[in-house]
Amino acid sequence: MKQDSSGFADAGLPLFAEGATTPSGAAVPSYLRDHRKRLRARFLDGGADAMPDYELLELLLFRAIPRQDVKPLARVLMDMFGDLNRVIAAPPARLRSVAGVGEAVIAELKLVEACAQRMARAKVMNRPVISSWAALLDYCHTAMSHRDTEQFRVLFLDRKNVLVADEAQGQGTVDHVPVYPREILRRALELNASALILVHNHPSGDPTPSQADIDMTQTILAACDALSITLHDHIVIGQSCELSFRSSGLL
Repeated sequence: MKQDSSGFADAGLPLFAEGATTPSGAAVPSYLRDHRKRLRARFLDGGADAMPDYELLELLLFRAIPRQDVKPLARVLMDMFGDLNRVIAAPPARLRSVAGVGEAVIAELKLVEACAQRMARAKVMNRPVISSWAALLDYCHTAMSHRDTEQFRVLFLDRKNVLVADEAQGQGTVDHVPVYPREILRRALELNASALILVHNHPSGDPTPSQADIDMTQTILAACDALSITLHDHIVIGQSCELSFRSSGLL
């Protein structure tokens, strides 16, 4: 069986397998089987609300590491990154720096992250933004609030303010992301977009815009005005809150 760099098998057993064996052929210790069985039962009976975050993380790790106690690793990951969201959203390079984390673990975490973003995105794509504003903010937080570097996204809307495209325009550092107004407007014309919403995150958790954020927004606003494209808003995503340029009088 192929193993990853941490020594764990990539091709895991089915989740909570009852007949699991160790690589030597010996049965998995009963305390591990029983612990996994109890966690599964609690989750199925009470859902996520019945379990703390580190136990949900254990459930995710079971498939990636089918034959070892994953509770210590779950605790280490929670201590290092702070919460379950940050563990799941952590960059692969940082995850690899944790002893015991191999490619199988990273694949499981990134799969959950991708599914969460797809589910949140499905609630806002091809729908009028005005009637789904709360869902739009939820999606932005899901996609961006736990990133440890800045990302700049542009939401492209049609004449009915229906969201037709959501694209990342730039990746940056912990406090800066390069933004190119000409590229944003070129893409808007390609999509035949009539309006834009700008979104970027602040990894510090504080959504207060910098002067550079304000200046950049004004530059994009001027370019939009020249092409008769509406700039609805610029949203800055923080850890647990967001700031709207429009609501704050900055736009």
